[in-house]
Amino acid sequence: MKLNELVNIIHATHQQTEKSAWQQVNMNLSMRNWLIGYYLYQFEQKGNSRAGFGIQLYKKLAGHLKKKNVKGMSFTNLHLFKQFYLAYPQFVQTVSEQMKKGQIQIVQTLSEQFKSSKKSVKSVVSVQDHHLGLITKLSFSHFVEMLKIEGETQRFFYETECVRNNWSVRELNRAISTLLFERTHRSKNKKAVIAKIRGIAKLQPEDILKDPYIFDFLDIDFKAEFSENDLEQSLIDHLQKFLIELGRGFCFEARQKRITFDNKHYFIDLVFYHRILKCHVLIDLKIGAFDHADAGQMNLYLNYYKEEEASKDDNPPIGIVLCAHKNEAMVKYATGGMSKKMFVGKYLVNLPSEEELKQLIVSDTQAIYGRYEIA
Repeated sequence: MKLNELVNIIHATHQQTEKSAWQQVNMNLSMRNWLIGYYLYQFEQKGNSRAGFGIQLYKKLAGHLKKKNVKGMSFTNLHLFKQFYLAYPQFVQTVSEQMKKGQIQIVQTLSEQFKSSKKSVKSVVSVQDHHLGLITKLSFSHFVEMLKIEGETQRFFYETECVRNNWSVRELNRAISTLLFERTHRSKNKKAVIAKIRGIAKLQPEDILKDPYIFDFLDIDFKAEFSENDLEQSLIDHLQKFLIELGRGFCFEARQKRITFDNKHYFIDLVFYHRILKCHVLIDLKIGAFDHADAGQMNLYLNYYKEEEASKDDNPPIGIVLCAHKNEAMVKYATGGMSKKMFVGKYLVNLPSEEELKQLIVSDTQAIYGRYEIA
């Protein structure tokens, strides 16, 4: 073994063990906070805390714990811990089992609750796996962001995507603030949404596409000389963030993919392969508004890829025309009768406020569905 090989092995070992240690620390911290929230809730529920005494209780607790040199037990944090428990009471089985594995003693009442929950709640392996994945892979800072989400379906979506994509807290915060759930899952059928997130139902192209896409990471200014090639180059320069915004399953394959007919060349701006949908995704970038000619051009690309590029086991390719502006009526009539695998999406280079983004989604979808509400 050469010296540089030894250095690489030691470095890799250090990184792996350090990562494992931090994961264990994060998991124990989350379980500790959940347990404290549980104890606080039980204390209040048993009448030990009189009505209107809650604030004084938390202040008094924070003071006593500070004297015992217990860090992280501020008045605000104690409230957060109880909110954490109230948002995730179903963690009782996972926490109890993980505590036993770590040979950590827990208060008897939690063990009793775990035993009673096994009798009253049907054991669903996939649900328990989901809970275990959350506890072991997310930090408490992730859970603090999750507590800001009120809808159960939305929270489940962000939990799943966060674990699958290994999002940092910052990436999770961005996904929530840009209303990723609303942009990706407009379906009113919450059971269908959950089934698709869990992988029970088969994903369709509409389930992985967003509208609008947020490219706030580009930091570009659309001037007169700015071209579609400049937009493409900017996206490639920020490929990792671009892939995160596109969503799970996109694998970059090519840019400016050339196809030729009678010595005349056409270039597809970006080509991806979607490993879940098992098909190519062709993206055509437009710096202006969508035009009917864009639909004809994308239809050409789709037909070519279907006949010439797709493998035997591939599904038909998907085409996305990404433009700065679009008129729903123009989209409807320009794409009518063409492939159902063609989509026209809007992108924004500046992140709007949450209220502006909600209004944007509502106005875009009213033309399609007649009426749309965001829960």
